[in-house]
Amino acid sequence: MSERENIFSRIREALKMPAHRSGYHTEQGELPGGLPTLEERRKVLPIVSATEEGQIQMFARNAADLKAVFKVLPNASLLTAELKALAFAEGWKRVAGQRTEMVEKQISELGLPALFTEGGYDKAELEKCDVGITECDALVAQTGSVVVTSRTTGGRALSVLPPHHVVVARRDQLIPDLPAAYVLLQSRYANSFPSMISFVTGPSRTGDIERILVLGAHGPKKLTIYLIES
Repeated sequence: MSERENIFSRIREALKMPAHRSGYHTEQGELPGGLPTLEERRKVLPIVSATEEGQIQMFARNAADLKAVFKVLPNASLLTAELKALAFAEGWKRVAGQRTEMVEKQISELGLPALFTEGGYDKAELEKCDVGITECDALVAQTGSVVVTSRTTGGRALSVLPPHHVVVARRDQLIPDLPAAYVLLQSRYANSFPSMISFVTGPSRTGDIERILVLGAHGPKKLTIYLIES
């Protein structure tokens, strides 16, 4: 039997077996089993510290493994200094951002030409920007992910078109795990979900080409996350 015939033979055998169906709620009622509870989900996910400091340390480790830069800053004044140093080091010529109080203030301090995405913009102009600066919905310690939506990051493109994505988060936006992230999204957007919800887990990457990791293949090649304590 050739390898091709062997594969098709195994597929035919597999199709004879009834598929396992987990219970879930339908219009006809609750099927046996039901969806797993939050605590049941947590049993199969990495354990997260119950303390804020432990969660910050876990987020930092995950971010480093993902090739993202993560820094905890005591206040927004130090954020200004950090962004100015980053702009100088990378030679930023133009920045993009959203019109929130924090982001707009930081961009004004940079003194560089800026594009704001609220109210319409030219995507070709956004692509010319060296960096996109946004806020977020949450930081997930368990995975090192940044939870963003089209409503909290100035639209759908600001966090993906510029080659460097800078995220500014407050300490109270750090949450322990993925179940907590979904609870947060459900409570915040239950009646009107955004058109885009994304878990940004490190810079864009692919390993499809000869198993070599390439950053920036489908989006930003750099991700910098600042956590402001106060």
